[in-house]
Amino acid sequence: MEFVTTETVPGEEIDESLGIARGNTVKARNVGRDITQSIRNITGGELKAYSELLTDARDEALERMAEDARSMGADAVVNVRLESSEIANGGSEVIAYGTAVTFE
Repeated sequence: MEFVTTETVPGEEIDESLGIARGNTVKARNVGRDITQSIRNITGGELKAYSELLTDARDEALERMAEDARSMGADAVVNVRLESSEIANGGSEVIAYGTAVTFE
């Protein structure tokens, strides 16, 4: 499954738009990670554990979007976007969405 942030896929002709494909996940921090990252926050630098958590969440949301697009019979997803938001204290949602399309 190919997905792009552009309206078209280079070298392909879009035949049909199938609708919005989407995937999301909600990830929460854990106490151990919060302690180590609080120390890092005081001393400065990247909060790597949180970066890894959000990277995993983005990957999972993209895979779920691809599964949704496959279930529609899509060849690709165009205009892909990612958004994140805080759901609860310590929990973050990441959603991936775009237009599922078929090629000629």
